Amino acid sequence: MNKGLTIMEFDISTLMIVFFIILFVISMWKIYAFLPNEQLEDDDTTQESKEELTKLVLHVIKSNSAELSLDELYEKIKSSENFNEKHYWRFNKNRLNIILNSYYIKYPHAKSIADIYENLK
Repeated sequence: MNKGLTIMEFDISTLMIVFFIILFVISMWKIYAFLPNEQLEDDDTTQESKEELTKLVLHVIKSNSAELSLDELYEKIKSSENFNEKHYWRFNKNRLNIILNSYYIKYPHAKSIADIYENLK
């Protein structure tokens, strides 16, 4: 009797493991199905979008005076005809600071918006 009981326990535990694995695979597949597989239309975090936004910032600085403050620069970028508000819906002053700081790191001799303006001349 004892021998038959252990076989039955083994079968039940095996079935439980098999069902657990099957349900786990189905769950992972369902989670994967809901993850975005394509780049979203308004994704402005790609490298191309960052470069495009950096070019726009540099263009606005170049087309204005060297005495631009951060707030003025931000407003001029937002009102620029090349600024796509739907695509860059996350753009704010913090993002502008990140762009300017990455420019300052890339070009260490530039320390301000006026220095960037002089470099772009």
